[in-house]
Amino acid sequence: MSGKWKMAAISIVSIVLIAVNIYLLEKKESKVERTVFVENWTKVKKDTITDTIQTNGVIKPVEEYDIYFDAKKNDFKKFLVKEGDAITAGTSLFEYATTELDALKADLEAEKTAVEGEIAGIEEYIGKLRSYQGSLTSDSGIAAIDESVEKNLSNDLTTSSPDLIKSNLEQEMYKQELERNSLNEKVKMLDAKLGSIEEQSNAIVTTSEADGVVKNINKNLKNPIISIVSTNMAIEGEFSEDEMKKAEVGMTIKASSSDSKKALKGTIGRIHSYPAEEPSLKKDNRFPFQALIDPEGEETEHLLVGTKVDLTVITNEKAGVPSVPIEAVNYQKQPYIYKLTKKGYVDKHYITKGLKAEGKQEIIKGPSVGDVILLKPDMAVKNHSNFITPIQFEKVRVTTYKKFTSREKVRYLLLGILEK
Repeated sequence: MSGKWKMAAISIVSIVLIAVNIYLLEKKESKVERTVFVENWTKVKKDTITDTIQTNGVIKPVEEYDIYFDAKKNDFKKFLVKEGDAITAGTSLFEYATTELDALKADLEAEKTAVEGEIAGIEEYIGKLRSYQGSLTSDSGIAAIDESVEKNLSNDLTTSSPDLIKSNLEQEMYKQELERNSLNEKVKMLDAKLGSIEEQSNAIVTTSEADGVVKNINKNLKNPIISIVSTNMAIEGEFSEDEMKKAEVGMTIKASSSDSKKALKGTIGRIHSYPAEEPSLKKDNRFPFQALIDPEGEETEHLLVGTKVDLTVITNEKAGVPSVPIEAVNYQKQPYIYKLTKKGYVDKHYITKGLKAEGKQEIIKGPSVGDVILLKPDMAVKNHSNFITPIQFEKVRVTTYKKFTSREKVRYLLLGILEK
């Protein structure tokens, strides 16, 4: 009998629940019509949003230096390095002899002879000046003056006093001695050059101007005769047309590879504005770039040329800004989101968008950090609608339920059914 009574009671309660819900749904201007079932929500969070380009690259030397040889004017002798050799600035690369040395030596010797002739002329002239100066102090009278001396003195010898003439003679001798000393120094310089040519008469050595590794040697003497690559490594890759619109020199990069436990860091150092291949309608253009790696001790020294890396280029980054998931943003004429108020309403709030990346949308103007917002609803939402949320069973405690009296249980059940 009790079993039948329980079944009847459950049936009656079910019928009442269904009838009440149908009534509330069908009633005009019923609050139920504007009630939104909110299953998914989140909060406006203070977050870091990073916009990136994901691409691939390969480890290559930063620079390559080419060494050239003029076989028409020089006679090659021998290479002094081998392919793969690590070299430093100043390392001897190869020897050669040149036919130009003899002509250069002859020119230098002719120049030296001319300078020595000038020195001899100056010494002769200084001798004449001293001779005339001595005649001014002697009792035998003034000696006849040489025409070259008279021409270079600045005063009239017939009217000037002996003291003035002596002063001019001393100035002229000092001037000529300075010129003679200058020419003597030039002779020393020419002697040094001639000595250097004598040392190079057998062979001239070409040296490296930078540190690096000998990449290639052309033993057939075709230029470049030697190619040297730097020991510093970089990452080379290609950007697509869309990526080129976002990429700029100086942007930060991060790279990882299976050969390196630690991520490599650096910056974009160079971007080619012309495609890697001739532009064509049949294929997308690709633009080469080079990323410089920040030196971090031994980590970069063990990078192997040709290692493939996964590259992340950070094109924009904002830290500590209000953000929401992209799916929370709705669009009409202006972007907006739905905010869940403490009074139980869903209110529309227009926003000003900022950076969008990683599934996040920055909010420049709109709800504040900590505000609860509605994620993308399954149905259209009217502004200022009421909302309800599902029971969070994980927060329901059986011990609390048992403390309710039978009357309280019925009361809360009816409130849940009839409220709003």
